[in-house]
This record gives sequence, structure tokens and C-alpha cells, in this order.
Amino acid sequence: MKLKPNAKNYLFATACLLLLSGLAVFAGVRQASRPVGGVIVTISNESNNYFISEQEVTALLTRDGNQRLEGARPEDVNLKALEARLKAHSFVREAQVYRDLAGNLHADVRQNRPIARLVHADTRRDSYLDAEGHELPLSPLFTARVVPVARQGGIPLPATFFRDSTGRRYLEVLRYIDEHPFWRAQVAEVFIGANGKLAFTQQIGDQRVEFGFPENISEKFAKLMVFYRQIPPVLGWDTYHRVNVEFKDQIICE
Repeated sequence: MKLKPNAKNYLFATACLLLLSGLAVFAGVRQASRPVGGVIVTISNESNNYFISEQEVTALLTRDGNQRLEGARPEDVNLKALEARLKAHSFVREAQVYRDLAGNLHADVRQNRPIARLVHADTRRDSYLDAEGHELPLSPLFTARVVPVARQGGIPLPATFFRDSTGRRYLEVLRYIDEHPFWRAQVAEVFIGANGKLAFTQQIGDQRVEFGFPENISEKFAKLMVFYRQIPPVLGWDTYHRVNVEFKDQIICE
């Protein structure tokens, strides 16, 4: 009895699927038993600023060379433990460690990026702040061009300030500045007053901007943009030395 064309196609497809499955299992078994080849590190970052180097990642993976990976048996390499070791680094936001079919070990790292610099009277105590409100140490590899943040009176901010319910409102202001290229370039330094109100100086113009409490953020920056577009082009940048945008529907210039 002859098979119909559809039946022949079905049998052929089934045979191909079984063959491919067998090859995949064979490749998997072969890979699982193959010693580690090279270690390939990939560092991803959006701004081309490297706060952690390929050498540092390799040092973390190998415990400064004390745990050799090249040539190691697969059963002696704990990929999850290597990932956890990388994620413990302050400047590592995400990490994935895996092996390819050739036996090489890959470490793909996504950097943690600072959005502000916390300034102290003693600059050796300065630190960065990331978008989640966590402090990051200064990096010997790169100095980030981010807005400095200081507390008036020189009182240092506690490490957890930007992660509690009150401090996260201030973090939202810093995020807004970082997410908008114009404000990231224009805001020179942010000050948090003893009364909790924000103020900042500018890169262009010597006006001190009084922002008030960290609320109605986008509306206040919109009012400040109205000032930039309408006042300095007509009267000049040095006409006013104080601009207050903290009150609803008002811009106060002195």
C-alpha cells in the first residue's frame, strides 16, 4: 500500500525532528562534559562611561586569579555563584554568566549608572547616587558628569535618605534632571535646605533657582523653561539673581 503525500511529509518531518532532537541532546552532553575554554566579558552601558573594567570583572570571577576558570571541569563551575559574585559589586546592575557550545564562559554585565554626586565638606567622603537611591563609591576609572547634591550647612545626608518615603520625593527631582538632557546640562548644583526646600545654581546665568519642596516637579520645571525663553533673551541673563518657582502659577524674579 502506497502512502499518501501528506503522510510521507509527516513521516519525513517527524524523522527530521527526531534527528535534530538527538543532535541537540548529543551537543548538550558534549558541552556539559567539555572543560571551560576562554572567559569572555561583555560590559554594556548606555553612556560609554566605564565604572567597572573587563579586568575587574575577570578578577571577580576568578577571585583575583585564585580560582582559575580556563580548563576547569564543568561540575566545578557554579554559574549562579559567579553571577552572585558579580552582582555584589556596586557598579554591576545586572549580570548573566553562561557557557556557549564551544565551552567558553561568558559574563555579560550591565553597569549601574550614577545620576548624582553627594557632596561633603571632606571630598574624600563624596559618593554617587543611583536611580534607585543607593549610594555608589567613586570610581578610579571614570568621573561621572552628574549633578552635585549638597545639604546646606554642610550636614551630610544619611546613607538611607533617598530610599525612605520622604527622601524618594527628592530622588524624583534628581531623576527628572537626569532624564532630561537640557536640565542635566543646565543644573550646576542642587542644595537641600534645612527646611527641606530645594534650590539650585545654573551653568548659564547666575540666578539662584528656588524650587521649594519636591512636588509638582514637571510643572515647576515647565515654569522655569518659560522664564528661560521669555526673560533672558529680552532683558539679559544678569537682570535677575533669584528666580522662585515654588508657588502655583507664579514665577517670582528679583
